[in-house]
Amino acid sequence: MKLVLISYLIPFLLFTNTLHAQRFSLPNEEVIFSFETHNGKKITINKDKENRYIIYRFGTQSKIEFEFPDTTKSSWSKFTYSFYLRGGGKENEGMDLNYIYFSNDNYRYVIYDTYFAVSEEMKVGIKVTDLKTNKTTDIKGEPKSRKGTLINFRYNNLLEIGDEIFD
Repeated sequence: MKLVLISYLIPFLLFTNTLHAQRFSLPNEEVIFSFETHNGKKITINKDKENRYIIYRFGTQSKIEFEFPDTTKSSWSKFTYSFYLRGGGKENEGMDLNYIYFSNDNYRYVIYDTYFAVSEEMKVGIKVTDLKTNKTTDIKGEPKSRKGTLINFRYNNLLEIGDEIFD
């Protein structure tokens, strides 16, 4: 009896875990960029495979805490990409700075992916600024958990390219 119950329970548990795992990326989506934060959360920027929409998600594997915006074509206009590239390696203090940013309910969200040649340091994270108080919270990510790239936005014409550089 226990063996029969277990044989039914295992597929159910696997199916349930699959449902939770799909919340960060739906079947019609592909991950553009993602990473895990130091506090165990996950950030993803996904797009529909047909480029119908772009969407940001933040949360844990079991609960999406924030999703922006809705999955409509107009979602592309709610995000801006900016970058700064200086080659030349350590000798020229080379750097590659990439940002996607958006605003929602008096908060500005800046997802960053940066590399500094002098220190050979990569950083990922998101800075959330309360636009009323100008207080910024920096949620640092784990660079080794980074998947995807923001660099493609330099060339693919999917997002408006801005000129803001964030420190």
